[in-house]
Amino acid sequence: MGARGVEADDDHATFTAFVRARQGALLRSAYLLTGDQHRAEDLVQGALVKLAERWPKVRTGYPEAFVRTILYRDAVSWWRRHRRERLGPVPDRGRPDDADAIPRRLILERALEQLTPRQRAVLVLRFYEDLSTTETAEALGVSVGTVKSQTSLALARLRAQPGLLDALVDEQEER
Repeated sequence: MGARGVEADDDHATFTAFVRARQGALLRSAYLLTGDQHRAEDLVQGALVKLAERWPKVRTGYPEAFVRTILYRDAVSWWRRHRRERLGPVPDRGRPDDADAIPRRLILERALEQLTPRQRAVLVLRFYEDLSTTETAEALGVSVGTVKSQTSLALARLRAQPGLLDALVDEQEER
C-alpha cells in the first residue's frame, strides 16, 4: 500500500474515532437548538458530512470547533429558509443519565419551548456551550449586537413566565 493509502486509512480511523467520541454531545446541542429529535439528527448528520469532506485539513486543528460552527450555521440557515417560529412543546425523546436530573430537564425544556429558534440558539450557545458574545456571533453568523439583543429578549420572555426561572434556579441550588 502506498503512502496515500496509509494516509487515507489514518484519516478514516481518526474521523471515525472523533465521531464516536463526540456524536452524543453534538446531538444534545443540536436538540437544544432545534427542539426536535429528527431535525437534530439531520443537522448533526449534515455537519458530520461536511466535516468528513474537510477532515484531512481540519483534523490536526480544532475539528470540534469546526463541526460546531457548521452545526450552528446550518441551524440558522434552516430557520432563515423556513421563517416561522414554532413554539410547540419539546418532545421527550432522550433518556436522562440521572433520575435526579429529570425535574431540572423538564423545567429547562419548558423554558426553551417559550423561545423563538434564534433566541433558543443564542441561549444554548451562551449558557450551555459557554461561548462569549463574540464567539456566539461568529458561530451564528450574526452581529454581536444581535446576540446581545436576542439574549435580552429571550431572558425577558423567560422572566415573564411566573416561576419558570425561579424553579430552574431552585432546582440548581438543591444540587
